[in-house]
Amino acid sequence: MSLIKANLQGVNSAIARVERGLSTERANAHPVCLIAVSKTQPAERVQEAFAAGHRVFGENYVQEAVSKITALRDLRAQGLVWHLIGPLQSNKAKLAAEHFDWVQTVDREKIALALSTARRAVQQTAGLPPLKVCIQVNISGEATKSGASASQAAALVEVARSLPGLEVRGLMAIIENSDDEALQRSQFRAMFALFKEVKLSIKDPLFDTLSMGMSQDFSRAIEEGSTMVRIGSAIFGARA
Repeated sequence: MSLIKANLQGVNSAIARVERGLSTERANAHPVCLIAVSKTQPAERVQEAFAAGHRVFGENYVQEAVSKITALRDLRAQGLVWHLIGPLQSNKAKLAAEHFDWVQTVDREKIALALSTARRAVQQTAGLPPLKVCIQVNISGEATKSGASASQAAALVEVARSLPGLEVRGLMAIIENSDDEALQRSQFRAMFALFKEVKLSIKDPLFDTLSMGMSQDFSRAIEEGSTMVRIGSAIFGARA
């Protein structure tokens, strides 16, 4: 068995163990989605993970990702799904809209508009479905982090929902980088509360995704309501 396959099995087992212990309030209608974060990994390692049965991958950098997406384009028909999980500049929005299935880092109206325009153009020529997006929230309030403030998130959700070519699926956050479990849980809980508030307000069954949790904290994230976790090093090993 390859190391990547063994790591995937280990991570999936760990996620399943956490899910079995969830409270009724935190339990999800569907299993938690694991995004294998493949940034800096060559296409061959993504292909190895795909061969091991994994289908959902996350990339941080648009141009790096496009070369991999192009190299592995034949796997799209077999279920490979690409998420952009890194910050997006408006001058890269067209590339992102043309190549990704999901963009999780919509943090301002300008980005939403750019993605909508670019995706609509590609829909008309290539017949692609709407681009699935998440609104990124800066739940820690750190000046160095991207994301809308918690108070701005609901309004940005409404803006993005009004735009053609986009399908707003939920919220995404990167919490403060800290080993303090109480701090981690407080930020995860704040995101869960915001997610529930927005979901109740818009009453949209497609709004079903709360993306939070990475290699070092995914168990706590799931316990606090995450429906999607982004894990790289625990699957692929240390990044190059």
